[in-house]
Amino acid sequence: MKIEIKRLDHVQICIPIGQEANAREFYSGILGLTEMEKPESLKANGGMWYRVGDIELHIGVEQMDDVKSKRHPAFVVSSLREVRVFLESKGVTIQDEKPIPNVNRFSFFDPFGNRIEFLERL
Repeated sequence: MKIEIKRLDHVQICIPIGQEANAREFYSGILGLTEMEKPESLKANGGMWYRVGDIELHIGVEQMDDVKSKRHPAFVVSSLREVRVFLESKGVTIQDEKPIPNVNRFSFFDPFGNRIEFLERL
């Protein structure tokens, strides 16, 4: 049997317990993402969900340490250069990534240590 993966459904990242307001400020306020209603059965767990194009970004809460990893969602964006300038104007530190053929990209960390990559295919 060959497993057929059709598309990315969602990505889950984490924030420290009690930081939902700060997460909303970053993800809704700065990135402009649209928050979606979590299922009633999961609301008690904290966190929030966002719709990003045709996938979902789930932000859970948990005890976190200071370790930053390579885990990340990568989102295709329009006008990558303008997005970069906007994020820098909001105090977000941009990290240039190693070149990939036919792709411009950069990454950054949200206020909770989650790495996020934005890219634009050429």
